Amino acid sequence: MAVHDNSGFATRKEPPTVALMGPVPNLPAEPDDDLDSYVGLDAGTAEERARARGWSTVRTLPPGAIITMEYLRGRIDFEVDEGTVKRCWRG
Repeated sequence: MAVHDNSGFATRKEPPTVALMGPVPNLPAEPDDDLDSYVGLDAGTAEERARARGWSTVRTLPPGAIITMEYLRGRIDFEVDEGTVKRCWRG
């Protein structure tokens, strides 16, 4: 409820309402995986292995691809050149 004082400006009688953030979600654990084990595999085999080991998202990228830097839990990224995984990282 706004009340006017002698200055002509409205002032609040009650404290402002504060919105609270929701709880932090319970995120699943990422696979405990040796990322170096994917380097040298062909892209199809690497993707099958990653999914079998529990990765929810598998992203295959060409060398030098421009990508965003957001971290996505449960994602594994492969840099693939001529059908072979050259580099691998989480998120």
